[in-house]
Amino acid sequence: MPSLCKTVRPVGLPAGAAATGCAKTLKQTAVILIASSFLLCAGCGQSENGRDSAESRLARETNVTSQGTIGVSLLTLDNPFFKVIGDNLTAAARKHGYETIVVSGDKDVAKQSNQIKDFIVRKVSAIVLSPCDSKSIVPVIQEANKAGIPVFTVDIPCHEPDVKIVTQVASDNLGGGKEAGHAMIEALGAAGGPVAILHFKQAESCLLRVQGFREVIEHHNATSASKIDIVTELESGGAKDMGYKAAEDALQAHGDLRGIFAINDPAALGARAALEKAGKADQVFIVGFDGQPEGKQAIKDGKIYADPIQFPDKMGAEIVTAIVRYSRGETLPPQILIPTSLYRQADAAADPELR
Repeated sequence: MPSLCKTVRPVGLPAGAAATGCAKTLKQTAVILIASSFLLCAGCGQSENGRDSAESRLARETNVTSQGTIGVSLLTLDNPFFKVIGDNLTAAARKHGYETIVVSGDKDVAKQSNQIKDFIVRKVSAIVLSPCDSKSIVPVIQEANKAGIPVFTVDIPCHEPDVKIVTQVASDNLGGGKEAGHAMIEALGAAGGPVAILHFKQAESCLLRVQGFREVIEHHNATSASKIDIVTELESGGAKDMGYKAAEDALQAHGDLRGIFAINDPAALGARAALEKAGKADQVFIVGFDGQPEGKQAIKDGKIYADPIQFPDKMGAEIVTAIVRYSRGETLPPQILIPTSLYRQADAAADPELR
């Protein structure tokens, strides 16, 4: 590499003077280089036009730093209800600096167990799940407990012994089931009549809904002359196709059926299709549960009588609030319940979100 300064001695100039001049030049060059480096450093984090980048501005304005990852395994993402939970959980988590991994358990305990094991291997900051089966999922929750990863449940609880769940965020399913019972009494009126329940016994939330429904019907029968007889309880899988088949079986066994309580909107919509095929849509009242857009539209159209509606958007946001509170050392209650609200045709007619 060539020298920055050649020793050139003009005629008549002493040798020492040339050396002195070179030294001054080197010093001046060094000063310029150092000053330039300071200017470059001062420009770090700025765009070419001298203003802050969008990323740095956003980070400073929201004061959000990375808090880790939340692993989320939901019962199924085929059901819009759980997708709303997942989407709102992800949005709320982002505001608090968390990344999320949201997966579908597909109502398969073995699959969900493997998902949770993967979360443990990844060393996530927290695990959120709506158990596919509250009893069978216990061993893998215990693995998460041993790994020191806090576990939260949403919508479907796990109250089994020997597991540690920080808190459960859910709709008041027992209260919602009672609202469904009152809606059925209202729909059938003084005539009463035989009623079928389309269940999903695998989910504890649905067990609570049916419990609340039965309690109200039993109380009604004990105090009223118009009796409502629960003649059958069939598995619907919480899905349209199985709800259709269950309603079809109920109609074949009980031709005088007057009411169906379905534990969610997909099962209720499947039941409605079976009634229409059998030509009994005007004979049987359906009470569903959830308040999904398709279910609300069916209520507006007179195909479902009413729904105790849930608020999955609130549930997704609330579970993140619980995680943040726990991370700060707060003690949380065993469960955080969000009340349902009975939604009838008049409510649907005034609903701006429906066509």
